[in-house]
This record gives sequence, structure tokens and C-alpha cells, in this order.
Amino acid sequence: MWNPGFEFLERSQALVYGYRRSLCVRSWVHRGTQENPGLVLGLDRGGSCRGMAFRVDPEKWDEVIDYLRARELVTNVYLERRVQLVLPGRRTIKAIAYIVDRDHPQYAGALEALAAARVVSEAKGQSGPNDAYVFNTLAHLKEMGIRDHWLEEVAGEVKRLRAV
Repeated sequence: MWNPGFEFLERSQALVYGYRRSLCVRSWVHRGTQENPGLVLGLDRGGSCRGMAFRVDPEKWDEVIDYLRARELVTNVYLERRVQLVLPGRRTIKAIAYIVDRDHPQYAGALEALAAARVVSEAKGQSGPNDAYVFNTLAHLKEMGIRDHWLEEVAGEVKRLRAV
């Protein structure tokens, strides 16, 4: 959300119903290994999620969608879907989102905060420690004025595990 990786005309906070932000994807490369997977975020069914929507120049659409598919569909753990977003002022739009595939072997399911924290506190991949990913995500969400109570609980549990 804070570094989309593509050129955009406008960005806005957005709300999607029917999906929630969740540490539900086993990371075998960037934040863990196949022997000791980490956890990264995905949109999973249920609840709602506040995030960001990006408006792209129509002339750049193909370039942006190719970039997103190359980034998000590497292991096919996500499904590309059109979802309805609610923007400020209650305006609704359709947008592309990447939803976790619950049938994929990398799907970790809905974890309790302590269980997720145990995984996060022990995993490390090519892009660094898994806990750094969680703390960095929370810092960026805070900068954008977005709260994620469950992710905050996971981070709190990671800190508690370290103190033991």
C-alpha cells in the first residue's frame, strides 16, 4: 500500500467488505523457507479491510496489470478478483484485488495471534526476518491512519515472546 511499485494518478483510502487482512500466507522465500516458513499478509474471506486504492492511467493499465500479475501470481497463492471498494464519501468503485486461494499449499488458515507470533518470531527469508515485515507493516499502516487490531496483537505477542 505504501510502495505499490507502479505509477498511479491518485490513491485513496478504501474499504472492502467480505475480506480481511490476515497473516495467512506461508512465505517460503522472502520471509521464511520451505523448512521454516514465515507468514505474510493476504486478503482472506470474512470481515472487512481498510487499505488503499490506486487509480491508474488507462494508457498504463496493461503495463500495471502485467506488473501486478508478475508480482502477485508467482506461486499462484492469490486469485485475481474484481471487488467493490467503498471510498471516502461512500463512493463505490470496482477494483482488482488479490485474494488468497484457500486451496493452495501456502495457505496457513486463520491463526490465533499467539500462534502467528510464534511463526513470525522464528522465521527469516531472503528479504529478512519475518518480524521486521510485521513491524514495518504496522508502522506504515499507522502513518496512513489505518488500525489493524489483530496485527497489533500479533506484534505484541512477538515482543512478549522475545522478552521471555
